[in-house]
Amino acid sequence: MTVIEAPTDPRLDDYRNVPDPELLQRRGIFVAEGRLVVRRLLRESRYTVLSVMVTESAHAALADVLRARPDVPVYVVPSSLMNDITGFNIHRGCLAAGERPAASRWQDSVAQTRTVIVLERMANADNVGGIFRNAAAFGAGAVLLDEASTDPLYRKAIRTSMGASLLVPFARAEPWPAVLQELRTAGFATVAMTPSSSASTIRSIVDAVGARPVALALGHEGEGLTAAALEACEYRARIPMVSTVDSLNVAAAAAIALYELGRGVV
Repeated sequence: MTVIEAPTDPRLDDYRNVPDPELLQRRGIFVAEGRLVVRRLLRESRYTVLSVMVTESAHAALADVLRARPDVPVYVVPSSLMNDITGFNIHRGCLAAGERPAASRWQDSVAQTRTVIVLERMANADNVGGIFRNAAAFGAGAVLLDEASTDPLYRKAIRTSMGASLLVPFARAEPWPAVLQELRTAGFATVAMTPSSSASTIRSIVDAVGARPVALALGHEGEGLTAAALEACEYRARIPMVSTVDSLNVAAAAAIALYELGRGVV
């Protein structure tokens, strides 16, 4: 543990201007925030942790896990200094910097996986994080994202996922939407989620899929999947709802679909 009170100390450079995600990506790092998420990063994640920056109270709350990771530098700072350096104040006095890994091939991410989530144009970090949390909860083995979807290592996505985006493997789905056809060729039942009344219910799709591995495709929060993505999928599935509601939040829809797909498994 090192106490730092000087805002210009270079050991704190990884935490400067944290709200700028492009800046963090250029540095080759990501930042996790909050005590529960940092605890998961330290105890469960496969990522290299570069350092932890905490206030005194957060240091006391994380003392057990910090003692178990003597390889990770821990910087204790006043809360006012933390806010000045990071540019925001919703971290509960606890941040950790991790090394951003090299991009994975999506084919490697789905190997030996029974359930894969595929996201197209998923722009909202809260939804991406929520979907990762659902993936962890219902046993999905990987998440694939097209280039237009939000970075799962963006701090808001990590926070909303409760650290699940640090645990569930993910990769960019390239080229898009040809990935969906490649998944079909590899034996996956590709299921496109849509509110269209012409689609089959998710429960009937589960019965049709049987024991095959499944790739569950979800699209943009407002517009859904593109026509090309829908066309590339083998099945189109909907969640039955009363007529006064036209659709669900995409993370909620993912949770219901994953639950149905995992009946008897999870």
